[in-house]
Amino acid sequence: MLNGSIIATIVAGIPFLFYIYEYVPDTKTWVTWFGVYDSNYYESANVGVWVLMMKLVPLLLSLIWFFTCKHWWYHVLIIPIAMFSIQTIGAFSDTIIFIDELHIIWLLPFMALVIPSVYLIRAKMFNKINYADKTMEELEAEFMIKPKGIWNNVKQYF
Repeated sequence: MLNGSIIATIVAGIPFLFYIYEYVPDTKTWVTWFGVYDSNYYESANVGVWVLMMKLVPLLLSLIWFFTCKHWWYHVLIIPIAMFSIQTIGAFSDTIIFIDELHIIWLLPFMALVIPSVYLIRAKMFNKINYADKTMEELEAEFMIKPKGIWNNVKQYF
């Protein structure tokens, strides 16, 4: 119950995280007690933080969804997580002239692994439905991986 409350509070607070850019000055260099941010490509720290939040907020929401999803298909969420991760890294890169261009090429290896894997799980489930007297919910529970706690859930993938 406490974990659910913490996750709900984080999800409810994420819109506030997005609007952090409104507190960033419209200057090329922004000095904070964390350090100095030089916006190089964006010409404005405000725009740089705005772009970063446009990539980071969906990444955080996708990660929360991935680690809290209880359905058998949750591995498909790795694809948008990879996409938002690549976009976030691209937002920091000064060598990229056009942001979010040709990132699908970087996603193809993830898609080539995840989509057939999920399809095979689905095919296995429907095969068992045809030859067993189990409901879809019972099969989902059978295929679900249930680590204990968030840290064990993270360790399961690495």
